[in-house]
Amino acid sequence: MKTTVPALYSPLYVLVTIGLLYVTGQTLRQPQPMKPLPERAGLHGVVVDDDSNRLYVPDDLEATLWAQAPMFHNPTNMDIDARGRVWITEAVNYRKFNNKPEARLDHPEGERVVILEDTDQDGKADKSTVFVQDKELVSPLGIAVIGKKVIVSCAPNLVVYTDEDGDDHPDKKEILLTGFGGLDHDHSLHALVVGPDGKYYFNTGNAGPHIVTDKSGWTLRSGSLYVGGTPYNKINHGNQISDDGRVWVGGLALRINPDGTAMKVMGHNFRNNYETALDSYGNMWQNDNDDQVVACRTSWLMEGGNAGYFSSDGTRYWQADQRPGQDVPTAHWHQDDPGVMPAGDISGAGSPTGVVVYEGDELGPRYRGMLLSAEAGRNVIFGYKPEPEGAGYRLPRTDLISTFPAVDENYKWNDVDKDTRKWFRPSDVAVGPDGALYIADWYDPIVGGHQMKDGKGYGRIYRITPRGKKLKVPDINLKTTQGQIAALLNPAVNVRALGFEALKAQGDNVVEALLPLLSSNNPFHRARAVFLMANLGPEGEYEVTRLLRSEVPMLRIAAIRALRSASAGVSIRPGEELTRAEKALLPLLGNLANDPSPAVRREVAIALRDVPYADCRFMLRNLIKGYDGKDRWYLEALGQAADGKEEALFADLRPGLPEDPTQWDQRTANLIWRLHPASAVTLLQQRAASSALSPDARRQAITALGFIKNAQAAQAMVALAKMPDKDVADQATYWAGFRRGNDWATLINWEEAMPSKLSATEQAMLAKRQILLDEYKSDTEKRRVALEMARNAEGGKVLVGLAADNKLPSELKKVVAQAILKNPDQSVRTMAKEYFAENTEKSTDGDRSSAGTLSVEQVAALTGDKTAGQSVFKTNCATCHRHGKQGNDIGPELTRIHQKFDKNGLLDAIIHPSAGLAFGYEPWLITTKAGQTYYGFLISDGTQSLVVKDAAGQKHTIPTSKVFSRKQYKTSLMPDPASMGLNQQQLADLAAYLLKQ
Repeated sequence: MKTTVPALYSPLYVLVTIGLLYVTGQTLRQPQPMKPLPERAGLHGVVVDDDSNRLYVPDDLEATLWAQAPMFHNPTNMDIDARGRVWITEAVNYRKFNNKPEARLDHPEGERVVILEDTDQDGKADKSTVFVQDKELVSPLGIAVIGKKVIVSCAPNLVVYTDEDGDDHPDKKEILLTGFGGLDHDHSLHALVVGPDGKYYFNTGNAGPHIVTDKSGWTLRSGSLYVGGTPYNKINHGNQISDDGRVWVGGLALRINPDGTAMKVMGHNFRNNYETALDSYGNMWQNDNDDQVVACRTSWLMEGGNAGYFSSDGTRYWQADQRPGQDVPTAHWHQDDPGVMPAGDISGAGSPTGVVVYEGDELGPRYRGMLLSAEAGRNVIFGYKPEPEGAGYRLPRTDLISTFPAVDENYKWNDVDKDTRKWFRPSDVAVGPDGALYIADWYDPIVGGHQMKDGKGYGRIYRITPRGKKLKVPDINLKTTQGQIAALLNPAVNVRALGFEALKAQGDNVVEALLPLLSSNNPFHRARAVFLMANLGPEGEYEVTRLLRSEVPMLRIAAIRALRSASAGVSIRPGEELTRAEKALLPLLGNLANDPSPAVRREVAIALRDVPYADCRFMLRNLIKGYDGKDRWYLEALGQAADGKEEALFADLRPGLPEDPTQWDQRTANLIWRLHPASAVTLLQQRAASSALSPDARRQAITALGFIKNAQAAQAMVALAKMPDKDVADQATYWAGFRRGNDWATLINWEEAMPSKLSATEQAMLAKRQILLDEYKSDTEKRRVALEMARNAEGGKVLVGLAADNKLPSELKKVVAQAILKNPDQSVRTMAKEYFAENTEKSTDGDRSSAGTLSVEQVAALTGDKTAGQSVFKTNCATCHRHGKQGNDIGPELTRIHQKFDKNGLLDAIIHPSAGLAFGYEPWLITTKAGQTYYGFLISDGTQSLVVKDAAGQKHTIPTSKVFSRKQYKTSLMPDPASMGLNQQQLADLAAYLLKQ
């Protein structure tokens, strides 16, 4: 078996740092070509390739198996050219450092890009051509075919292969951009797509750092505290400043000109955004996977948006910022923080991959405008019909295409051991020039992890068409204006780019020919004309400017975006002014600051982000008048417009507000929360302390204070922490304790304001540590003291720290070994194995040997009892994991684990917890200069302090100046079931409980 699509790879849907591998003895089955079944009643028609594998599609569609291995292997991404040929990037050598070549298919000459073609037009591919095989391609995750150019995304490079003579082999290779992090890592560089403005859009995951200089000399510097996943991803940190003076972190959405100049960050702070889809209005859509089992999402990306995975500077994981009482999805995406965009549709467990917007008419009107999101973890293609809502969008979701019926109450897939319907793992979805949908299927029993078990590298491509209708690839003649317009209107995204470039080259000459498109029955055709005309000189710009007065809000939005994109110069650096063209836009934007549509006003606000306050003062105030006090998207757009101008704006707003801040209405309170200017500290403190306000209003004021980075805010929070009102005092105490480890670390004397204290036990064990280090103490006394420490939880931690720092003599290690391996603290026992166990068995797959005699197959064969399993969970798992209302939020939540794993997959993860450490859940051991030891997850890594979350869920803030050593482990913090004394029946019961639906 193998891991799935590198994108799936990262979700951490497992017990604390448990493996994500599904072990089975089944032989990979090669499906036969699909044949249609008679249409059945209900929402879905059925297509079948054999008795056990069915693909369910809507009743008015049908599917065929268009291509399969060995024509290609392990498809990670695809694009479709103007001739209807499917181009595939393969990842045969994925995680080569962790997977032995003799155990699987190997391409020693490098990964390949393969072209698949249906030469006889019978609805199935019959020709496969290797376009390129390149040793510098290591698990490429994206491809775009734009005329003669084939752009492959493969960290650290965005590579352009050019086929000048059309022989399907590259004549030239060049690196368009380089410096992206994530070599052989799925959290890395993903597919490029051409936007409606003719510019290139692409994204990259959070496996930084990304230090990339574009062709105009502008440098992106982006990072976070995330390391891991591959041996090459070892050094990374947040709070890096790019040439625009901003701090970008996490996964990024980027835009560049086709020549590699004018790189711009369109959004940031995703976790692993696999692909960006643009519709013809310039809307950006992305999905993103989580590191739990509850919070995968599909989002509309507002330009400049902070998607909220890390802290805003990238130095902390969401776990470090999770506030008391916050649920996981809210904390995971920082939804209670000012400056973070709404998360969009939270779909729960899964492994989202490719996305595309269907804009053609060939499938019928119900599909036009549908956002399609491949969800490999759930064996489904999600379908969304975005609905405008205020300044943002609602995203109602349907299961559009799957190997499971829409409704089947009698089937519980996670209880079935060997059901190959679960092996449908869509890695990408794309639209062909014929209007058909194409789905790349990685085909595998599992998602996630680092290993590859499939020796054959099987994969397949499905083609989805209207039922009973044959779609044909049109002949595209780019030598005529009408042929160029036909290309512009094509349903295939990158085919449209050919028409765009050809028409753009004609300039004003084609404006008149494009005007009829503005009244097209297909609204996406209208939008494409708008973006193109903005690039056709003065006459085209004039027509687009006229559309700013259109009665259709989306056309006004398209016109704003088109004019901004066409006028944008190279990326702005600190102190640089706007271009002349950008300044010329300001009066036009000013006219729209009072537009009746909040979505139009949102676009005006976004355009003001880099505009000096003096040039946009009145526009910004007019935009604020349009805020209804409820629309979070609009509020976030206002915050972007006010970026760096908060103090000046608040000074302008203050005279119009009630003198008494407790009299502010909710609209005003929301604005101040989002702006949180430093000059509002006293006012916010008054609101937080006022018993006349509701608990929610006081909480909002305390939160706003927590985001102001000055000493006055820190002192105000300390004062609130001493109030007699327990609710306010508890909240303020949390914020003061939290901020002293990051933004407020050096602003006040914390030991004076809120002294930290060691427990009596900690003090005693540190004193005993000094005895062990005292060269004048006798060996007898040292042995006695060491044994006392080995039997004590705090003492055991200190001993492990000494051993990790090579300060514990080997003789003392032998003396305490037996005692410390029976320490009452489970985390001490886990750590101690590294230093005190004489014959610790280690294996390359993450300590599978530790499971003893427990067998996945034997346990899976047992019938589990849910009630008994609940008791097992409560006794052994609830200290770290939550299931429903039971348990704690230390490791990943397991309430929806049944949506992610079947029985075999879950049991393998439990029995072999270190087989594949989940990203971000690798344990760390931190020792201080004073001898204290902390073991757990590193959830914050800043310049001032570290924060470690231990197995009890407690967060420990450690000043960096006091850190002596730090070490990352490859073994799980979660003990294997054998060491906990669990037998096979108990594991079967536990699985039955966790998999209940």
